[in-house]
Amino acid sequence: MSDFSISNVIDEKLIALDMDVTTKEEMLERLTDLFHEQGKLNDRDAFLKDVMWREGEGQTGIGMGVAIPHGKSAGVNTTSLAIGVSKNPLAWESLDDEPVTVVILFAVTEGDSDVIHLKLLQHVAMLLAHESFVEKLHSVSSTAEMLALLESNPDDYDD
Repeated sequence: MSDFSISNVIDEKLIALDMDVTTKEEMLERLTDLFHEQGKLNDRDAFLKDVMWREGEGQTGIGMGVAIPHGKSAGVNTTSLAIGVSKNPLAWESLDDEPVTVVILFAVTEGDSDVIHLKLLQHVAMLLAHESFVEKLHSVSSTAEMLALLESNPDDYDD
């Protein structure tokens, strides 16, 4: 995967909008289920346990209503991203101590090189550095729109 593209790790079936969840744990379980339903996991419970363990290690809320939890796990078949947008603000350990509504969950295989994991994080982090991107993230109305937003080039944003 030398030519990295975000479209290699996400598709519309891994995006859930208007989710009626009320806790961080419920959100992470539902996104884990999306991975599992799409064949990205070989062990749902092991992956979820690894994500929860990682959550206990430090905050994954990065501010502005966004969290980027991740799990590097033997339970993962294929490195992937899932995105959930909650109707309800979720209590989440976050840099700005504010609740979260957009969750971008990374599932990374243990065998995947750290390079791929880092490129994935870097692409998402570069997008999230732009306030205008984050505003769009919170207002998407379709999975296709979310996918296009994630595939956008960080250089397209000037703030």
